[in-house]
Amino acid sequence: MLPDRATISAYLTILSGSAGRLTISLVYFLIVANTLTLGEFGLFAAASSTGLILSRLLAFGFISPLYRVATVKPRLLGAYLAGFSALSLLSLPLIAAVAAIVYALLFADRLAILPFAVIIVAEVLGWRPVEVVAIVNNGLRRFRQAALLVIIGSGLRTIAALLFMTFGHASLESWVLAYGAATMASALIALTAFLPASRWRLVRSLYPRRMADAVYAGAADIVFYIQAELDKLLVLGLAGERTAGLYAIALRVIDLTAMPVRSFTQMLVQKIMTDRGLGGLRRLAGFEIGIALISIAGFMAVIVALKPFPGLLGRNVSEAAYLFAPMLLVPAFRNLVEYHAELLYARERTGSRIALLCLLTALKAALISAVMSRFAEGEAWAGWMNLVFGLVYLVSAGFTYGLLARAGRPASR
Repeated sequence: MLPDRATISAYLTILSGSAGRLTISLVYFLIVANTLTLGEFGLFAAASSTGLILSRLLAFGFISPLYRVATVKPRLLGAYLAGFSALSLLSLPLIAAVAAIVYALLFADRLAILPFAVIIVAEVLGWRPVEVVAIVNNGLRRFRQAALLVIIGSGLRTIAALLFMTFGHASLESWVLAYGAATMASALIALTAFLPASRWRLVRSLYPRRMADAVYAGAADIVFYIQAELDKLLVLGLAGERTAGLYAIALRVIDLTAMPVRSFTQMLVQKIMTDRGLGGLRRLAGFEIGIALISIAGFMAVIVALKPFPGLLGRNVSEAAYLFAPMLLVPAFRNLVEYHAELLYARERTGSRIALLCLLTALKAALISAVMSRFAEGEAWAGWMNLVFGLVYLVSAGFTYGLLARAGRPASR
């Protein structure tokens, strides 16, 4: 598990891509968050979260076998890309049906159907293919190409945001159209310029053997994103658009500061998959402490920067900035829960991962519902979020390490 020069170089490459994406994404976020009203931003964030979750239904989770093949058997990549494309088409009616149900339950009285549909299409058929091509490149250890692709995609959305701000049509409907166009352009670039060359062919005998893995991994991915994004939908439903906007801004800042941690997690998972080992308990404890400290430090840097310059990140972000300090521990707990899920994925504990994420989803939903039902009006809910995410982390850690210990993992020191 000791890092060699190639591993360090690969991590720095991914990290450089994350740094570029962080800079571009920050500009994009600041423009959109400060041009839309808080209520409109809350609606956009909730609809985007819905699209993000639904995009995990694309191809019924076949991205997992695709990534594994790219990592360990790249000669079969063309056959798996063909299978992924065919399954993507078959999954579209299911995605449309689920989107219609979610719209009727949560958005019908708040957002017109056209902007909602554009957001869903942008996430499912626009950004998800970009992610898939980047994942394939990472599996092939083409980290520079993957990093460049993500930067280009984020850059196009930032350009769309700049044009949106410049032309002054500051409505949610006009922004959604610009967002959809930029995202679909990103998908076109990904598929034409960054998809690795391979001979596509449908080999039907390959897919039945992999569908169980695909469905399990896809279900785990869906539950993971429900666990990660459900809170935005709950806040919208329980506390309204303005509070949803404030919460979405706080969570977006936390997500931006988490990019270096996610780069490390990505490298760690790939190393576990190839080395078939986790390392010792002391090493795992070091990873947990390191992830927690880096997560808190990144968020604290934002808080410190806003103290002397409260308007540094714009009007709407400054309105939400008072929530950051009370939520100081949330980044650490969120990133560690993601890390636990990735550990189980790396060890191919897909069923256990699904069980854990279902448990965490139910727990988080209950806790956030309780907090928002009682404290939403006074906005004292921010401080309670540390307890919510802290309890979710404790359950996640107990489940993950208990399972690995019972299975004889992690390996001895």
